Amino acid sequence: MSRIVDVFVPLALASVEPLEHVAARKLGIPSADVQGVRVLRRSLDARQARTLGHRLRVEVFLVGESPPASPRMPAPARWPALRPRPRVVIVGSGPAGTWAALRLAEAGVPSTILERGKPVQPRRRDLAKAQRGQLDPDSNYCFGEGGAGTYSDGKLYTRTKDRSAVEHVLADLVRFGATTDITVDARPHVGSNRLPEVVWALRAFLEDHGVVYRFSSVLAEVVARAGRVCAVRTLGGEEIAADAVVLACGHSARDVYRWAARAGLALERKGSAVGVRMEHPQWVIDRMQYGRAAGDPRLPPAFYEVHANVGERSVYSFCMCPGGFVVPAATEVDGVVTNGMSLSRRNSAYANAAMVVAVGPADYGEAALGPLAGIEFQRRIEEAAFALGGGGLRAPAQRLADFLAQKPSTSLPEVSYHPGASAGRVDACFPPFVAAALRRGLAAITRRIPALLHAEAVLLAAETRTSAPVRIVRDAATLQSPSLAALYPAGEGAGYAGGIVSSAIDGARVAEAILAEARV
Repeated sequence: MSRIVDVFVPLALASVEPLEHVAARKLGIPSADVQGVRVLRRSLDARQARTLGHRLRVEVFLVGESPPASPRMPAPARWPALRPRPRVVIVGSGPAGTWAALRLAEAGVPSTILERGKPVQPRRRDLAKAQRGQLDPDSNYCFGEGGAGTYSDGKLYTRTKDRSAVEHVLADLVRFGATTDITVDARPHVGSNRLPEVVWALRAFLEDHGVVYRFSSVLAEVVARAGRVCAVRTLGGEEIAADAVVLACGHSARDVYRWAARAGLALERKGSAVGVRMEHPQWVIDRMQYGRAAGDPRLPPAFYEVHANVGERSVYSFCMCPGGFVVPAATEVDGVVTNGMSLSRRNSAYANAAMVVAVGPADYGEAALGPLAGIEFQRRIEEAAFALGGGGLRAPAQRLADFLAQKPSTSLPEVSYHPGASAGRVDACFPPFVAAALRRGLAAITRRIPALLHAEAVLLAAETRTSAPVRIVRDAATLQSPSLAALYPAGEGAGYAGGIVSSAIDGARVAEAILAEARV
């Protein structure tokens, strides 16, 4: 019977001593008794004043024992051959929509996916245009095949408690081309250069199993009859019959939220966070985290997580991208939105992270503004950032030291953000309470970690799309909207996930709910 042990392997010995010997020593048995090992978890320990190395959780197999096959999620029961399959339309090809389609297809139920954006390759060209200040409102960092995560870093870290579901999604990603490292790393990361290849492979598999993709197809409305879904209609006037609709539109599909409000769907305000992207030279973060070991080629670019409580409000880092870039993530031509991404090698000279202030439903405005008040709250910030940036998607920017001193910046260091930054003040983008909380939070953080207050630390505005500020209500058991039978809100855009993995898990849950409902 295998044994699981935790071991520490110094970097200096990683390529010298076999891991089997390390595990045997920890177990107190002869190394000859160990037939093999399997790494279950890996995290870097680079704390200063300690030996650099990896902490590993290892499964050890003794002589005569064989490692079991990798765990795989069993496919849903095949659809009965003599029973009509439900007609499923999925709105959105992000992780929630894709994994809903995947689980349905594995059960023998093909679906139709409506995606307002373009496939992976032509979408890449539109992103290049956005970096030159030319935005396509339907093909950008938020909209297109694979959703916002495809070209926004590919981080797979999640706080989801259902470890089995997480493992199944990671196994799917490996199946379609991601490296096996993501199944063991404590902070798994695919990279914005590799994730599009995984997305393409997923589409090829799904199309082989009968799934139909309709790109550049924007949802106009879900058509109902007698209180139940019967079709979807696109802006082009096409009507597609449906027995079930998965609404996996992503957190930036504001026209879908407006339709949902007009249609009388149950919606509610939801907390979110807004702020800035904070960028440093990567070597600053490496030195801050690794000390004298900074620059060791065996060490990856360092990351950080920071947090401060300002009264009853939280200020915290989010979506930290070591060796990354700040990118334009707007979806509307009169707004500026920042986001972060990095390639699989994380070899950019910059490090960035969102520094955001938690905001709640009461912060969005009067009750008369309704459940979409958070959308308008975001929009006002984005439009202010556009005006301060001077147009062309240029971002207003300010040195961190100047922001804390409440004075405008007159110059900026080189930044990774293209189409460029305009020196000035970023606090003018935000409601006063947000600007004040962000300043107090960053002051507390930099007192605790002075290295962050570097002369070349820059804040770029505005980071507003951390999560959807509205939730499309669904029944906890059936996962259907209480306002419209057979409509399944799913993923981050519906308010039930936050990131690639949790969105994929939610999409898979919705698929299972559809199959269960159809078999009744």
